Amino acid sequence: MARARQTRSTDDSALAKELKQGKPFESLEVEAYLNLVRTNDLLEGNVARYLKQHGVSAPQYNVLRILRGAGPKGLPSLAVAERMVTRVPDITRLLDRLADKGWVTRTRSPADGRVVLTRIVAKGRRLLSRLDEPLVTFHREQFGHFKRKELTQLIVLLEKARLA
Repeated sequence: MARARQTRSTDDSALAKELKQGKPFESLEVEAYLNLVRTNDLLEGNVARYLKQHGVSAPQYNVLRILRGAGPKGLPSLAVAERMVTRVPDITRLLDRLADKGWVTRTRSPADGRVVLTRIVAKGRRLLSRLDEPLVTFHREQFGHFKRKELTQLIVLLEKARLA
């Protein structure tokens, strides 16, 4: 049996008002998806503008954090790509840009010359240490209007959405 199309009135939808949409969304699923996209754009844009002031993009920051967590052994490019929060089309180019800025080094693995290991260096760790606390504060401000229980529910719901 086909599922009935469920929608909300545009009067009930903050997103419809933001987008100046006069008719209801095609379904609750469409409205939920568009809300996620709109929210991500807003939150990510604010963080990207902050990071840009420090000469680093969000993907570059993500890679530096991954490499700091990996420790002195570093990681091969594919392992870095697998750990990224958001996918990037060309991890090699991204790692090359980080090396050009002096934040990482890239060397061939002594065990397998086909593998290039990337390691964060002191300059990259210093950048992260300058950004760590301000970004924690930034995220607390972004989500400070949520109760702890609401944040936990949001996390669970987002994890559930990724299972689809």
